[in-house]
Amino acid sequence: MGAMERMYQKILLELLELFPCVAVIGVRQCGKTTLLQELSSQWQLFDLEKSSDFEIISRDPDLFFRLHPNHTAIDEAQLLPELFTSLRVAIDADRAQPGRFIITGSSSPELVRSISESLAGRVAILELAPFTFAETQQHLTPEIAKLISNRATIEDFQKLKIPAAILQKQHEFWFRGGYPEPWIRNNPRFTKLWMQNYVQTYLNRDILRLFPGLNRQKFTLFLQMLSNLSGTIINYSDLARTLGVSQPTAREYFHIAHGTFIWRHIPPYEKNAAKRIVKHPKGYLRDTGILHFFLHVTTINDLLAHPVMGRSWEGMVIEEILRGLNALGTSYDYYHYRTGGGAEVDLILDGEFGLLPIEIKYGQKVSLRELRGIRDFIKEHKCQYGIVINNDERVSLYDEKLLGIPFACCL
Repeated sequence: MGAMERMYQKILLELLELFPCVAVIGVRQCGKTTLLQELSSQWQLFDLEKSSDFEIISRDPDLFFRLHPNHTAIDEAQLLPELFTSLRVAIDADRAQPGRFIITGSSSPELVRSISESLAGRVAILELAPFTFAETQQHLTPEIAKLISNRATIEDFQKLKIPAAILQKQHEFWFRGGYPEPWIRNNPRFTKLWMQNYVQTYLNRDILRLFPGLNRQKFTLFLQMLSNLSGTIINYSDLARTLGVSQPTAREYFHIAHGTFIWRHIPPYEKNAAKRIVKHPKGYLRDTGILHFFLHVTTINDLLAHPVMGRSWEGMVIEEILRGLNALGTSYDYYHYRTGGGAEVDLILDGEFGLLPIEIKYGQKVSLRELRGIRDFIKEHKCQYGIVINNDERVSLYDEKLLGIPFACCL
């Protein structure tokens, strides 16, 4: 399998037409460097992980930008924090000219902070992620994300069709996750060894370099615990006691995991609450391949029998939707919803398209009793409609405001 085209290429080119600088951020090995290599030949690429490029830029960043004032891309920019002040000066020298610089960065909460402090108003941020299922099937505009973004009606969703022979493929993607290199190499032995080395690189190279004072033993244990916490309500006090650390330290561990793009922090939806709301956050390991590696799940059948199967499926579907919206440049926030009485909705999207509750079920048939939480939410918050992502054979209506959509239609 050769290199695959990314759905982010279109939004990157659009942002370059509007902003002088675009920052492409995302987890290590998600395809940022490959995306830069797809740019036209007028772009000059520098990689700060190469000692020669680091020396060229770090010797005098101000002079570097005077010599390279246009079509300059710098990979792994977080390795040189002083770069950002010089980049601001270079941008301001010709503020009205768009499409001059691209910077990328991975595994660094400090990178986002540096961008916010030094480049506010001068830079657009594009979050890149591993492959979506749609990308592995070479669908570069995920249909469900496009419909959500365009304020589609229920009638529009009902026109969705399931592609032929797709069920096995979507299960393979769910099991394997979306990191590009294992998909391109397409070798089970390579994938296993790649996952082992990836986790060690993330821990030893990225985390310990960025946070040298971190307790390596405690944080390693925390990473191992994330696989069982994925898809659950997070109680920081309980986790702190289990790890033998303070509650602020436990919170900081989650902040690091989210800021380095390996964990998805999902806050509770508390707006206009008519009921007592559970105010703890929820979260998922963003890639199911990493999740299943931590859980030692080695086959799809093992996954289907595993206690975390349902939560793993939820996390994969949530990532598919959010990544699709990001690639379209859609503005939105995301939440989970749970009441003290146990009613819950897996994902609440609140954006330019309105308020949209989404429930996620693995099964083909879903009873109305299982959907009480989302039906009550639609009524209480006067939503136009809600969506249930399932594995049915066709799009269906549960009632006049609740639509069932097979995951295969997300392509």
